[in-house]
Amino acid sequence: MEVNDKAPEFSLANEEGKPTALKDYRGKNVVLFFYPKANTPG
Repeated sequence: MEVNDKAPEFSLANEEGKPTALKDYRGKNVVLFFYPKANTPG
């Protein structure tokens, strides 16, 4: 992806284990930050 590309639709569990989808934030600015799982290469 390049800067300003639109992210594909996806959903994940939030910190409470409840599902949260990108579409829930439509019309709002969203920053996505990805990092490797602890104790894994990357």
